Formats: sequence, C-alpha cells, structure tokens
Amino acid sequence: MDWITHEEDVWFEFRGNSPHQLVPGRFYRGTVDGYADFGVFVDLASNVTGLLHRSELDRRLESLEWEPGDEVFVQVKNVRDNGNIDLGWSIRQSDSEFRGARIHDPDGDADGQPVEKEAESSGPATVKTRPKTGKTTKPVGASTSSETVEAEPESEQETEPEPEQDAASESESESDAGDEDRAPTAGDVVDDIAVNGESEQDVEAEPESEPESESAPEQDDTDAEQEAETEADADADEAERVTLASIDDRVGDVIRVEGEIASVRQTGGPTVFELRDETAIADCAAFVEAGVRAYPEVEVGDYVRIDGEVERRRGELQIETEELTVLDGDEADTVAQRLADALSDEARPDAVAPLAAHEPVAAVGKSLLDAAEAIRRAVLESRPIVVRHTATADGYVAGAAVERAVLPLIREEHPRDDAEYHYFTRRPLEEAVYGMDAATNDVTRMLEDRDRHDEKLPLVLLLGAGSTAESLDGLGLLGVYGSERVVVDAAPADDEVAEEVDVLVNPAREGADARDLSVGALASTLSVAVNEDIRDDVSHLPAVSYWENCPQQYLDLAESHGFDADRVRELREAVALEAYYQSYQDKRELIADLLFDADEGLAGHVSEQFRIKLEDEIETAQANLERRDVGAISVAVLDSDAYSHRFDFPPTGLLVDELHRRTREGDAFVTVALGMDELYLRSTGDLDLRAVVESAAEKAPAAGLAAAGIREGRIEFLTGARDEALEAVLDAAAEQF
Repeated sequence: MDWITHEEDVWFEFRGNSPHQLVPGRFYRGTVDGYADFGVFVDLASNVTGLLHRSELDRRLESLEWEPGDEVFVQVKNVRDNGNIDLGWSIRQSDSEFRGARIHDPDGDADGQPVEKEAESSGPATVKTRPKTGKTTKPVGASTSSETVEAEPESEQETEPEPEQDAASESESESDAGDEDRAPTAGDVVDDIAVNGESEQDVEAEPESEPESESAPEQDDTDAEQEAETEADADADEAERVTLASIDDRVGDVIRVEGEIASVRQTGGPTVFELRDETAIADCAAFVEAGVRAYPEVEVGDYVRIDGEVERRRGELQIETEELTVLDGDEADTVAQRLADALSDEARPDAVAPLAAHEPVAAVGKSLLDAAEAIRRAVLESRPIVVRHTATADGYVAGAAVERAVLPLIREEHPRDDAEYHYFTRRPLEEAVYGMDAATNDVTRMLEDRDRHDEKLPLVLLLGAGSTAESLDGLGLLGVYGSERVVVDAAPADDEVAEEVDVLVNPAREGADARDLSVGALASTLSVAVNEDIRDDVSHLPAVSYWENCPQQYLDLAESHGFDADRVRELREAVALEAYYQSYQDKRELIADLLFDADEGLAGHVSEQFRIKLEDEIETAQANLERRDVGAISVAVLDSDAYSHRFDFPPTGLLVDELHRRTREGDAFVTVALGMDELYLRSTGDLDLRAVVESAAEKAPAAGLAAAGIREGRIEFLTGARDEALEAVLDAAAEQF
C-alpha cells in the first residue's frame, strides 16, 4: 500500500460518521453546504461539516464561483476537540489533477481501496453542442458547431438497444448536464445522436451500395439544414441590442449587449468581464476551463459585443457569455461615441448649490463643477478614485464628505458587493505635501492593480494637500503614468501646481479672500455637487472642520440639522484623536460612525480622551515656555523635544496650535515648538514662510534651513545648528512685522 506515503497526492472519499475519524493533512472530496461572512462550509459526509475560512483562500471569498451542492476538494488541516474541522484550500479542484482516489472507511473493509469510477454506459453516446448566434469568437476549447460521432460497426447498428442501455444513456445525459451546471455556458443545448440503434430522428443507415441517385434527397436535406443555419446566423447578426440597465427583467433570456471592458478578473472557475455601456455596468462570465483565462486577447478598454443569457447568481445579475466579439473600425467608434455622449450628459452636474452662502466658495463654482465632473466620470468609467488628505480633523472631514458622496454612486454603478472597496480608497497623509514617498506608494499600488487585476489607472484627488511647489515631484510622477490629478485647497496654491494638475479648485486663484475657509467646508460643498442626495448628511461637517473662527452660517447650518455647539466640538475632538492613531489607515467605518451615526456616546467617549491627553500636554508645555522679545514681536518657545511626548498624542502640530491659541498676546506674537531638527512656527500675522526661510538661510548658511511644509509652518534644519537656526528664523520673522 504505497499510497500511504503519498497521501497528499490523492483525494479521499470519506465514509465515516465522526469528525475525529478524519486524518489531518489529507485531501477530501466534499460538497459546498453554504457561505458565511468568514468562509465556506463544506460537507465531507452527511453529518460531518468543516469550515474553509476565508484566510485559507488564495482569492477573495466574494470571487469564489462555488454554489451550494457543488463538488469541491479541500484539505483537512485540523480537527478540534469539540469536533470543529478546520479546512484548507486545495489548488486542485478536479479528480484528474490528483494521482488517484482512495476510500477512507474507518470502520469498514473498503478502507484504502481505490474509488471505483462509475461504469461507462454502453448506450447511445451524446454530444454537446450550442446554437450559433452570429459571429463565432469563442474561447479555446469551446464548441462552435455540431459534432458527430462515427458510427459503430454495422452489426452493432442493427442491434436494438436493451432497456438497461437506454436507462444508462439517460443517466449519462443527466451526468453531463450536471457537468454543464458546474461550468455553465448560456444557451447550451444537448443533441442526442444515437451511435447504437436508431437516432431520435429515426433515420436508418443506408447500405453502402445504395445508388447515388437515391441518396440525392438526403443531400438535399443536408443543404436545407446548412441553409437554415446560414439564415439563423444572419438573424443573429441582426439581433437587437439591449442596454445593461434593462436586464433586470430579462433573467433567463439570451440577449446581446455592447460596451467597453471595464475590468477583467480570473476566478477559480470562469473569467469575469465587467462590461460598461451607456446605461450601467454588469458582470459577464465566460468559461473555457476552470481557472483558465477565456478570450485572452480581450483587454481592458476594448469595445465588444457579447451574446449571452442573463442569470442571477448569489442575488446578483450576471450574463453567462456565449459569444464575445471584439469590435473595431466603425463599430468600435460607434460604441465609443455612444459611451462618451452618455458620460458627458451624466457626469457633469447642472450647477453647484453651496451648503451656505460663503463668498470664497461661490468664487470657485466653475472649478467645483469641473472637479465634480471628474469624480463622477471616474465612477462611470470604472476608474478607481484615490483620495489623499491630511491626517487632521479638517482633512478627515474633507475626505469623509467626499467618501459619503462617492460610495453610493459606486454601489449603484457596480453590481459587486465589494465594489466600493475596489473603486474608492482614502489614504491620509502625515503632511500637506504630496511628496515622492506618497506618490511612489500610490504609483506602485496602481501599477500592481493594473497588471494583476486589469484595473484602470485611478483619479487621484488631493484635499488640502498637494497645492504647493513642494508637491511637484509627486504630482509629476503621477502625470508620467497619465493618472488624472484633482487638487482642492482653501489655502493659496502655487502657479506651478495649477499648470501641472488636471483640475485645481482654489479660491485664491479666483481672487477671493479665503482666510476664513476650511478645506472641510470646501470639500463638503464639492461632495454635494457630486451627489446631491447626501446634502443633509454633510450639512454639519463644515462647522466640525473649524477649530476657531467658524463662520456663523456654518454653525447655524449644523444646529438646524441637530448638531449644537457642544456636539460639533465633540465630533471635532474625536476625529482629531482618531486621526493621530494609525495615521496611515483610513479607518473608514470608525470615522463614518463618528461623523454620521446618531449615537452620541461614541463621539463623547473619544472626545473625553482627547481633552484628557491634550490638557496634560498643555499644562506641561505652558510651565516650560521660554518667553522673549525679538525686534517688534513677542515670542514663546517650547523645547518640544524635552517637554512633550514625541510619540504620543497630541502631535506637535496640534500641540503648537493649541498652545498658540492660549498664549498669544497682541497682534505681533509668534509661538515656536522647537525639536531636534525641525520647528513649527505659528504667528498672529500673515507670515510668508518661504521668505522667512530664505532670509534665515542667509543669516545661518550652515544650518541647512528648508521649508518642509508651508501649510504646517514646519521648517527643517541640521541638528548640530539647532540654536543658530532658531535665532535666524526668529530674526527673519520679526522682519516681516
């Protein structure tokens, strides 16, 4: 019994009745029992069921094409004391891929015996075919015409089939039909052609010596059949096209659709093409062999015609592709123009209706429309959207507002349950600079998604970030690959950025004074332009984004929607605390619970933690402030390296903001948080940080001074020149007052 040493090369048929009779490490044949959020339940026997956890899969759980009742192969990883069975994934999903099959019969004599294959039927053989429907452009291995089987010797033809043979033939036909269910192809039919005995058409075999003239009628019949097939092909070529938006009422019908391939994904069963036409998006499954790419010549962006049957699988509509034709020339141009016209009509909003009257927001009405159109067009074109924002309360409010608007559009446009996680990503930034580190991260991911999953290059939306010259390198890297870039910022943007990006929303470039405008307020208006249905959801967000000096119209708007001043403060503080922890994570569900959930308990709890941590730091900082006068300005300097917790909340930027609010005196006051190789500068006046750094560099040329973050007021220097750098910066700042 040499098979014992090769148990991982064979599969076993389990005939026991207890989980503890299973042997860990062996592969078993099972039957899919059902799905759960965490995996798939597989029956190994009538009362023995194991769990194939989603972590054991080599693909997403949602991409599995298994249906309850399907035969599958799994590995038993472990049997727990309580009888729970942990199953593992098997890359081999057909018995032909194993070296053999054995019986596992713990209490019987058959244990270890080979699994006997079912006896082949001696009755009439059947050949599967499918009807022709227009042009034939099928996957390798798919049948495109009726097949025939050579007749057996004459003596066997003359023998009338026995009843037992008829029954075996019927059983074999049913088995074949079951195989087709496991690899479904819309419109398949089965023609039973008798090899032994009479055919279904009761056509008797003619003797070989039959005169040629007497066989002419049979030839005429063949010609008639060919002519009928030709006419059927012509009718199929002229089949009426339907739109994807109309297929809800066409389940079970064979239809024809045309559009653009939005994505291609290979599952363990069929290849799934995501097709987009001028009305909607739908999945089209094409099968040639389990796990084998159907129509390998078809790429994302191709315009195609698909004939297939509409089916509903796991509650989602899907077209079982019978025929796929890549269009070119005038046909492709017609489809492309049809989609372009529909996109233009659907993507651009009619107008922007601000959440509240605010002059700097009104000044960017046209550019807000341009940005909204770019976002909506990306959704309609099945392009992913990557949102980048600062890891601050204001940044998170801006990102959450856009997220709230876009996710419903993605759910409406794409049939997949997890589409919103594929087509929308929000990635916080530590700073307002979109540098090479962030850009390299984004480009690496988008190229990997393009090459591995055939995804289109994304639209990158920068909120309150990327609008200064320090971001040009990162923006340029995106531009090399042709990724669309949209920048939305309330603070003044540099001219070089305006020339580099595709869309820039910036009130200062329209001549508006935006000193009382937050990124959150601007992005909330953008979100309503993208999706008017969420207006009530985001009406309180502008007020949440302000730490101080919030315009009264935003406070009134929030209160009218049930968010008084205390509730707005709690939300702001809670988001600020959560923004700090796991700063590179979007925390999508947690942020949504904080900002949009009616339960006040969560925000109140997190807000309390914010105040406790902040007050402890402020108390220590105020006790260790160094105060001095430099020229016409008063200065408060905190050695943040010595008197704050560098790797705990609050971050230095937030700490110096709060410290400046509490300690400033008069109109010429500067607060500095001084670290080992950087400092944060806050001022009651409008300082030109670049000019400060330029002047300071002349005063201390060996200090290596550089403006690292214009928006954050962050200046870098060499550690060894710490004192010289501080004095030079303060002198340069005093010159601007």
